[in-house]
Amino acid sequence: MDSVTLDGVDRGLLHALQLDGRAPFSRLAPVLDVSERTLARRYRRLLDTGGLRVTGVADTGRVGHSEWLVRLRVRPDATAAMARALARRADTAWVTVIGGGTELTCLFRVPGDAPLPELARHPAVGAVDAQRVLRHVMRRRWRGRMSALSAEQSAALGTPHTGPAATVAPSELDRRLLLALAADGRAAYPRLARAVGRSESAVRRRVEELRHARVLGFDVEIDPALFGFTVQSLLWLTVSPAHLLAVATTLAADPEAAFVGVITGPHNLLVCVVCRDADDLFRYTTERIGALSGIDRMEISPVSGYAKRAAPPRYT
Repeated sequence: MDSVTLDGVDRGLLHALQLDGRAPFSRLAPVLDVSERTLARRYRRLLDTGGLRVTGVADTGRVGHSEWLVRLRVRPDATAAMARALARRADTAWVTVIGGGTELTCLFRVPGDAPLPELARHPAVGAVDAQRVLRHVMRRRWRGRMSALSAEQSAALGTPHTGPAATVAPSELDRRLLLALAADGRAAYPRLARAVGRSESAVRRRVEELRHARVLGFDVEIDPALFGFTVQSLLWLTVSPAHLLAVATTLAADPEAAFVGVITGPHNLLVCVVCRDADDLFRYTTERIGALSGIDRMEISPVSGYAKRAAPPRYT
């Protein structure tokens, strides 16, 4: 990512997009008190510097998909190439490079109980560990990205109208739309229509139907370092069953938390945390997590980079 500094307009735009990733600049401009042209220019600048990406995110449970966390031990000289190859896959939601460059952690989303891709036979892979995500515990986004707008501004922007949550069997049109929106959540309807081979009116109608049913949401990927948070880590926790839900719910409310999920395996809880620096991470893991009852073990995996960073399913 190229060097970029966020000012008030940038932060306001990013916060607004968290509320509605497809909101047109014409709706955002009067609330942010800047012109549409300025917002379009700022959005393009953030896109071009690699600090911003808006993605369409399907609720995996409502489209019949399952999620798997896969940890790969990789030869250091092959880490970058392997990460790029995994990032190009349509079934990976995010690909994380762990500090030291000898491990990749990936989130796969696959239909139903479809088998995961064969990775252990790759010559660069030394070991593979796959665990299923049983439940997403967080119902919000990382708070560091949502502190620029006042309550009045947020209320003025509102949130997209949604109806009762529904489960759908994705049609061929849905699959093509979800794939296109995962690549660019703000793609214009004419572009989406060309990508899926349907009329613009049909595409517009189906996108709105999926949003209304809470099958489709939009999220904003942005490097936390731009907000002054320079340390990210995956915390693999082993929690006694009697305390698992309480610990997960407690940590999901922390401002440091960006993702909290219950998983299978010896580590039954994964928490992604975003901290200002290493001292902040030390404080959080020792004073905050160390004070909770029921945690038997913790492993800290420092994140050194992302080859792909798409958000977990959005719940509204």
